[in-house]
Amino acid sequence: MFRQTAMASPAAATRRRPATGERLWHLAPRWLGRLAFHGLLVLVGLVALFPIVWLVTGSLQTIRELYDSVHFLPAAPQWTNYVQAWDKGNLHTYLPNSLLYSTIVVLAILVASSMAGYALARMDFPGRNAVLVLLLAILIVPLPASFIAIYKLLVGAGLANTRAGYIAVLAAGGLPVSIFIMRGFFARQPRELEEAAALDGCSAFDTFWRVMLPLARPGLAAVAIIQFLAAWNEYLLALVTFNTEALMPVQRGLTKFVSSDTPEQHILLAATALAVLPVVILYAFMQRSIVQGIMEGAVKN
Repeated sequence: MFRQTAMASPAAATRRRPATGERLWHLAPRWLGRLAFHGLLVLVGLVALFPIVWLVTGSLQTIRELYDSVHFLPAAPQWTNYVQAWDKGNLHTYLPNSLLYSTIVVLAILVASSMAGYALARMDFPGRNAVLVLLLAILIVPLPASFIAIYKLLVGAGLANTRAGYIAVLAAGGLPVSIFIMRGFFARQPRELEEAAALDGCSAFDTFWRVMLPLARPGLAAVAIIQFLAAWNEYLLALVTFNTEALMPVQRGLTKFVSSDTPEQHILLAATALAVLPVVILYAFMQRSIVQGIMEGAVKN
């Protein structure tokens, strides 16, 4: 019996271990699938980066090179295009204005939306459902539809043609969607965390600040990038609110090169490159948090 078992064991081992070629044959579909998937990602990335690359290369060309479109890369980089864009577009005034407006708006929205979202997600109080319905109703009405009412309100409050009035309107316009985003993140957190914090003697604000808010960092990052882009790209409200050029945002500088009398598209591309630079830097520093916030919202909502 021992000899038969000893003789049979190598055959059994051979049957349990497939040959190298057979293993590669079984693994080939998996590797081919991964290769195709990564190739598709590379292709999508190249397609997404092409407008940015074209923007940079076009901003370094002369107007003749840009119109002829013979070469994709400039024969000799025209760095003076950026100097002209900075001076003619008055970007040295508009860029700091937009940075100031966008930063204050984002900070104000983060503070207000996080506290309001936590209250709507975790606290029971009279009229909570009415507040949610009101926020939904505000989202239905586009901001340009209320420009006349906003302007009359700013004039009555003495905030027309002021930075404070412009920032207040932008922050108020971004609050409803931000509150809904933060409410969703807080609502998904387990209540055991709050109960444990209460047993440790934390007040309601301490529980929000020390326990719940750090867990909502992906939501905060998503709100920050959404509202920063909204404030950075805003232009129509600035035309309604301001009548002083020194208070205008960066989008005003870009319109100076969009005219049939001054066909300076290469300067416009240079000005656009300068205008999108802060957004690119923001994405570079907050990329991981932004992706995490979008993924969590997509999966759990």
